[in-house]
Amino acid sequence: MTNENGNTARRVVANITLSLDGRVSGLGGEYDMGWIVPHAITEAARNHMVRVTSPATTALLGRKNYEGFGGFWPAVAEDENAAPQDRAFSKWLNEVEKVVFSTTLTEASWQNSRIADTDPADEVRKLREQPGGDIIVLASVSVLLALLEADELDRLSITLAPEIVGGGRRLLDDGLPAGSWSLTDLSTTESGAICLLYDRAR
Repeated sequence: MTNENGNTARRVVANITLSLDGRVSGLGGEYDMGWIVPHAITEAARNHMVRVTSPATTALLGRKNYEGFGGFWPAVAEDENAAPQDRAFSKWLNEVEKVVFSTTLTEASWQNSRIADTDPADEVRKLREQPGGDIIVLASVSVLLALLEADELDRLSITLAPEIVGGGRRLLDDGLPAGSWSLTDLSTTESGAICLLYDRAR
C-alpha cells in the first residue's frame, strides 16, 4: 500500500479488549474494567501487547485514556519488579509520539505528546503522509469509532475476554459502514482470552 507521494503508507491499528457481550466497560461506568485485569496480566496477553505496539511510532489516545495511562505507565519502565513485557511497553509508550484528541486539555506534559482538537480521521490522513511506523489507537473507543466510521482503520487487535459483563458500554452500535475483515493472527492466553488480529479486506 503506497500513498500519493509514492511512499509506503502507514498502517493504522486499533487495540481494544472486549467481553463476550461486546462491552468495553461494565455496569459501573466507563472505569468499570476490573473484569479485564485477570486477562490483561497473563504472559500471552502481555506478549500480544508488545507484539502489536512495537511496530508503531505514533499512538492515538482520547483525553481520558491519556490521563489514565499517564498516571500509571511512565514509571513502570524503571520498575525492576514489573513484568519484562510491561517494562518494554512502558519504555515504548514513553518514547512514542502521542497524539491526544481533546477539546479541553491545554497542556500535554507527558514527553513526546501533543494535543489535537481535530477530527481523528483528518489527523490520521495527515499522519499517513508522513514517514513512520504503524499508527495505533490504544483502547480509546471514541477515536476507534471515528476511524471505523471513516474507514481509516487497517487492522483491529481485539482481545476477547471470556466474560459476560451484563451491561455497560458496547463497542459497536448500528450505523457503521459495512466492511469485511480477514483473520491474520490468533493466540490464546492462560486465562482463556483470545487475542485476534483482523486486517481490513479492501
